[in-house]
Amino acid sequence: MAQGILYVVSTPIGNLEDITRRALRILKEADFVLCEDTRVTKRLLDRYEIKTPTISYHQHSGELKTDKVLALLGEGKNLALVSDAGTPGVSDPGAKLVAAVRTQFGAYAKIESVPGASALTAGLSLAGLGFDHFLFLGFLPHKKGRQTMLKEIMASEYSVVLYESKHRIVKLLEELIAMSEKTGASLEVSVGRELTKMHESFYIGSSARVLADLNKDPNNLKGEFVVLIKK
Repeated sequence: MAQGILYVVSTPIGNLEDITRRALRILKEADFVLCEDTRVTKRLLDRYEIKTPTISYHQHSGELKTDKVLALLGEGKNLALVSDAGTPGVSDPGAKLVAAVRTQFGAYAKIESVPGASALTAGLSLAGLGFDHFLFLGFLPHKKGRQTMLKEIMASEYSVVLYESKHRIVKLLEELIAMSEKTGASLEVSVGRELTKMHESFYIGSSARVLADLNKDPNNLKGEFVVLIKK
C-alpha cells in the first residue's frame, strides 16, 4: 500500500474567511484532520460544512500518539495537520510531527505544504519599511534564557519579530524600556493585536509609548500579539 500524504495546512489566524480554496479541499478530502485543539478546529470545519473526522495532536502528545499517526500514513491514509491558528510548524508543535515523519520515511516522506494565513507575515505587512531583513524569534522563553535573548535582540543588527501572549506583553515592553535605558538604544516598536479579528489593533512608537497605549484600556491586553522591533 502506498504511503499516505501529510498535508501541512494553514488555517485562519482570526477571520474564518482567510482560508484558501485548496486548504478547504484538502480538509474535505483527507482521511483525518490532526488538530492542536479539536474544539477550535471544529468551529472552522463546521463553518464550511466539513465532516472529516479529527484526531487531537498537540505539544503534550507523546510517542504513542505520534506512532499512531505514522501508522496511519503507513496504511496509506492522507492526513491534514492544522494548528489552532496560522501555519503549523511555526512556533507550534506541528514541527515535531513533520520531523518524525521525515525520520520514519526518509527520502520517501510525502509531506505537502498548503500555505495561507500567518501572523508573522500579517504583522510585517502592517509595519511598513525596515523589515526587508529580520530575525524571527517566535515566543521568548518565560524564564530561563529570557534575559540572554533580550540582550541578543538589543545587539542584533537586524530588526526583530516575535510573538507574545497577553500574560507577558506588558512584561516584554517593560523589559525593552529597561534595556533601552541601559544601552541608550532608540527602538521603534510595533505591536499587532488580534490581527484579522473584529478588534484588530496596531500600535507604533517607542516601547514606552506603546505600553502607555496598551494600558489605556484593559481590553487592549487581551488576545495574541505580534511584536516588531525596528533597527
